[in-house]
Amino acid sequence: MLPKKDQFLLPEGVIYLDGNSLGPLPKGASARAQKVIEEEWGIALIRAWNTAGWMDLPRKVGDRVARLIGAPQGSVAMGDTLSIKVFQALAAALKMRPDRKVILSDNGNFPSDLYIAEGLIGTIDKHHELRTPAPENVLDHINEDVAVVMLTQVDYRTGRMHDMAKVTKAAQDAGAIMLWDLAHSAGAVPVDMAASQAEFAVGCTYKYLNGGPGAPAFIYIRPDLVEETRPALSGWLGHDAPFDFDLNYRPAMSTERMRVGTPPILQLATLDAALDSWDDVDMNALRAASVALSEQFIKDVSAACPTLDLISPRDSAERGSQVSFAFEHGYAAMQALIDHGVIGDFRAPNVMRFGFTPLYLDAGDISRAAQIMAKIVNEEIWRDPKYQHKSRVT
Repeated sequence: MLPKKDQFLLPEGVIYLDGNSLGPLPKGASARAQKVIEEEWGIALIRAWNTAGWMDLPRKVGDRVARLIGAPQGSVAMGDTLSIKVFQALAAALKMRPDRKVILSDNGNFPSDLYIAEGLIGTIDKHHELRTPAPENVLDHINEDVAVVMLTQVDYRTGRMHDMAKVTKAAQDAGAIMLWDLAHSAGAVPVDMAASQAEFAVGCTYKYLNGGPGAPAFIYIRPDLVEETRPALSGWLGHDAPFDFDLNYRPAMSTERMRVGTPPILQLATLDAALDSWDDVDMNALRAASVALSEQFIKDVSAACPTLDLISPRDSAERGSQVSFAFEHGYAAMQALIDHGVIGDFRAPNVMRFGFTPLYLDAGDISRAAQIMAKIVNEEIWRDPKYQHKSRVT
């Protein structure tokens, strides 16, 4: 049943609409982290790699994430950051299409993905090119020059959602490899990686999956491509037998070959506990609840605040689990909102962004948030000088 507010530590009087950036703390995660620190690390010491199952934790958590993105068991590897996973997947994909020189993305992609692509192009120095048309024009740019189509399914600013099946088919019909970034999809919208037949996917776990700041990322490889996938970062825990300490790399015969260094046990254990909240969640039911909440918010805010421009798609089928409004004074207005108990976030140049997470939000929260938003905007409370100072993190 949704929501599950009792399973999260949410401050009294706060309406949290920023789970699309950092999910709140699940109550079970605190106890799990304390157990790992005090009982496993504190008492078992290095023995905990065996006695507490530390070495198997990345595989266990990977299988739990796999269920939420429609991937087969054993096809998702955990660890490192999302940027590292983008690098790994993109490098492996380019090796699969050595005669093609174009990486196709879009100009709505998260900048880090584009930075990684630019850095990889410079590193391998084989005259590759990154192309970034507008999101709505991506299909028109898929052709026989493209080696990899690399897209974030849900746009981080607007919430616009690519049609995964349609884009993947177009990429593969043109002979390109498909790489999806699921940072704003995992735990937010139903995803079926197996049905899509996409070659690669990556994502983070600190947003909708509530794994905590810096929670480990994941990477998916379509199972039939594992042996063809050559890791550019051939770390020792991606080795087929790391404790043989071979001098030469031999990749594991599974997606585990995409593991690099020592797994972050505290973060993985926290994420493992956070995923308990998902055990009985049907993603289609969650999606229906998310759409209902976001539709209510759009209706209420649009009616009460005509100076705000909705920049998210109006059709919920084309929108992820977030809603964004453009406002010339968006940064100051967001600071005022936060100060009045409604936490969203801001993205340059003028975007006020709100995430809808049915695990801990209900219709009453949305109604109150819209009322507070109207007060902030219409009474111009945002003009207060204390809301004009820009913090490092927006």
